[in-house]
Amino acid sequence: MAYAEKRVSIAKGKKGKATWRARYRKPDDTWGSEPGFPTKRTAEDWGEGQEAAIREGRWIDPDLMRKPFGQWAREWMKTRSPRGRTTTTRWSRLDAHILPRWEHTPLIGVSWFEAENWANSLDCDDSTATQCLSIMSSILTGAVDAKHLLVNPLVGRRRSRPASVKAQVQQKDHTKLWAPPEVVLQVARRVGPADGLHVLTTAFAGVRWGEGLALREDSLGERCEPFDGGEFRCPTLSVANEIAEYQPRDEDGNKLPLVMLLEPVKTAESKRDIDLPPFLAELLRAHTREHRHEYLFCTRTGKSWRRSNFGKQVMRPAADGRTALPTVRGHRAREAWAPIMPGLTMRDLRHTHDTYQEQIGVKPALAFVQAGHKRPGIKAVYQHPTPEMRRARLEGLQAIFDRAMEALGWSRIWDGS
Repeated sequence: MAYAEKRVSIAKGKKGKATWRARYRKPDDTWGSEPGFPTKRTAEDWGEGQEAAIREGRWIDPDLMRKPFGQWAREWMKTRSPRGRTTTTRWSRLDAHILPRWEHTPLIGVSWFEAENWANSLDCDDSTATQCLSIMSSILTGAVDAKHLLVNPLVGRRRSRPASVKAQVQQKDHTKLWAPPEVVLQVARRVGPADGLHVLTTAFAGVRWGEGLALREDSLGERCEPFDGGEFRCPTLSVANEIAEYQPRDEDGNKLPLVMLLEPVKTAESKRDIDLPPFLAELLRAHTREHRHEYLFCTRTGKSWRRSNFGKQVMRPAADGRTALPTVRGHRAREAWAPIMPGLTMRDLRHTHDTYQEQIGVKPALAFVQAGHKRPGIKAVYQHPTPEMRRARLEGLQAIFDRAMEALGWSRIWDGS
């Protein structure tokens, strides 16, 4: 049974001041204690409340509730085993934003009010601030599961952004997140057949960056479905894996060397067979006949491109332009390139694919599938792609390509293609 002990301070300045300490029997039959109560009755009530919670199976050890957030975050991260890129992102958010503020805060001391205000004050992208709150919520849910907390104060809460942040989000220029087909073709020609085909595949098939790096010769296939008393056939590109670039951590969160590893795609919707328009299928087949490396899109030595290196060495000079350089020792002369579409990225080209789908009226039942997106709502259950939908999409994408080639006055993208 819980009881109270009187404690008389002997500290200088507080000498003679009496407080009470609650004593209660813990689940393992040892005695727990909690100091600092002003009266005997409050100490006894608190201790009896602990014993009642123990009998009802809802007791949380107060010492665990006071564990620093940073300490528990590291313990929680050791038990998680998501995809490598996900782990890297979590550590990045923890190191850069979360731990500098919450490292020493007791778990019980985290509140939604303070967490939301902190997220709104972060000097980072709005989506990063929201992601930080999401990671904190996952960590606190783990604390609830491990019986360190009774409830997670962040779960189910929706962040309210200040007016200034909302205005910034609304003012973003989304018109620059896609490229006209003539731009896609010009960039593809400028960077050459190997990297240019990667550009075309992203814009006209919608593969994500890591998915594109993981494509092999055996990724090319064929779809065959009954249609109009016969068969509908079209070439396909199978997406099942991706090459993930990330920096692993050891159990204590220390950084390890950067790695690039083959992993399954993140979601069930991402695993898909993309129908290829005729021009792209022909270019890919020709590429596989001449390519000598395991993956279709890679560096000249067969290594996987790092996203930052591809951007710096390929996309930026091709899209932004470059100055001419004379011949110097170790480097041949290079010609100047005028800008085509400054700032264009491979992610913009994926946006471009879905924009083209909308332009040519691809039905949502097929558009979501081809882009690797999860379609929301009941229509995702009742509506499915048909051969006629697939045929219309392929004809539309081929027409976009053909019109762009005609507008540029080209008969081929690269010499010999």
